[in-house]
Amino acid sequence: MTIDINEALKALANPTRLQIMTWLKNPREHFPSQEADPEQIGVCVSIIQDKVGLSQSTVSLYLAALQRAQLVSSQRIGPWTYYKRNEANISELFELLGEHI
Repeated sequence: MTIDINEALKALANPTRLQIMTWLKNPREHFPSQEADPEQIGVCVSIIQDKVGLSQSTVSLYLAALQRAQLVSSQRIGPWTYYKRNEANISELFELLGEHI
């Protein structure tokens, strides 16, 4: 399945969602309070929420938009959901942009 350029650009057009993507690029640096390895499993949504400073529901909506755009993936471990960048799809987005622009 090819990434939808319009969906991805729409998701990245929001400054907070773009900031989350930037933080997730170097999760150990930006989320040092997380005990579990953020490179392996991702970053817990509650830790992202604390850093962003917005409500849990707003952060969840932002992460859902990034996931719909296939820019992040999530996994549930117990009651917690962890998010990390989907580097393959991000690379595909840049390739597609290069072809179209």
